[in-house]
Amino acid sequence: MANLGSKEALDKPSEWLEKQQSSSRKTKFFVIGGIVALVAIIAIGVGVGVSVSNKNRVKTNGNNSNNNPNTNNNNNGNSTTPVNQTDPNDPSTFEKDPRLKQSFYGIAYEPNGVIYPACGAVLSDVITDIQLMSQLTKRIRTYGADCDLSRLVLEAIKQTKVDMQVTLAIYIDSGDWSSYDRQKSAIEDVLKTYGTTHIAGITVGNEFMLNWLTQYGGGDDPNGTIGNQGADLLIVNITDTRNLVKSLGLNIPIGNSDAGSYFNNKVLEAVDYGMANVHPWFANVTVQAGPQWTWDFFNQTDVSLALSLPNKPDMSIAEVGWPTASKDAGNENNGASNASEPNLQYFLDNFVCQSNQMGVKYFFFEFFDEEWKDVQFGGVEGHWGLFYQNKTLKGITIPDCPT
Repeated sequence: MANLGSKEALDKPSEWLEKQQSSSRKTKFFVIGGIVALVAIIAIGVGVGVSVSNKNRVKTNGNNSNNNPNTNNNNNGNSTTPVNQTDPNDPSTFEKDPRLKQSFYGIAYEPNGVIYPACGAVLSDVITDIQLMSQLTKRIRTYGADCDLSRLVLEAIKQTKVDMQVTLAIYIDSGDWSSYDRQKSAIEDVLKTYGTTHIAGITVGNEFMLNWLTQYGGGDDPNGTIGNQGADLLIVNITDTRNLVKSLGLNIPIGNSDAGSYFNNKVLEAVDYGMANVHPWFANVTVQAGPQWTWDFFNQTDVSLALSLPNKPDMSIAEVGWPTASKDAGNENNGASNASEPNLQYFLDNFVCQSNQMGVKYFFFEFFDEEWKDVQFGGVEGHWGLFYQNKTLKGITIPDCPT
């Protein structure tokens, strides 16, 4: 890969930044006892929100005209229909939105209702998501396989007949190793049902190393003694997934995703690809510096590591974006720039097309605002979407540079 920026421009690891990223996302697929209570809260109508990293969002109501205009949404539907179909019985006949451009390399995606064990995702919602995202990209990545997520996504792609590749995933909870077996079984079922036509890869573990080091006091060194202990356990699951794919007579790349400065060398040597979460917001840089900081960090921290390994795994940015609001005013600024739609627009205008031209592979974070994160974590966590929770486009213009 070409050099994406100068060494001087890189404000090197912010391990703090990476830790901030994980504390919310690591719970996406945890068996959280409080999740049932969270669902009850949402059902009663309290809260509006989401979460992406433990920082924060702008006030959700009142004087902020950029906030979601619809606050009466739930996990199973919307007050308006974001996509029209010329044939209501055929999801492939959906009308295109002229505001949407297929300019993103990829988009990070998690449907509503896939937090185990409080599952509640429905196919009709996922079909709408795929109809919208297919107008923005040909690639999406998911985070786990609980709650029938993989089948729902592949079935939605099948019914909409769009040109879409999905990177499936198995989220590994080191506190509940049965989480791997459960999701492996789900992945096996979809491989047998749908084959590999729309599957770009299977990611085993999302921020596992960062969470492992945090849980067991391993500090910031993913290649230290504690880090290597976690890596050995993770590699067992990576190898098992690879063997599953081979046993089915299939050939699918197997990868791993983690915070940008927390890749373990042995883990990267065991995979075909690595996906790095790289968030300028949590590095406390300005939105103006954000695009260059992202390229520099990724190139000098992740790409350089991959190129130093014998297998040279393919590297991509698993998450990158800019929040548009904060649940509380105290977290609407990262110390350098605000969480706002104008700043998301700046980041889009200065990152998307330029990354495409440089050949940087990235998954923009994220498709839409996720309400559960706002309720559980607050801050900016629930407000990283290109779309509001009700799947209406935010006050932004999508760059026009088809990939």
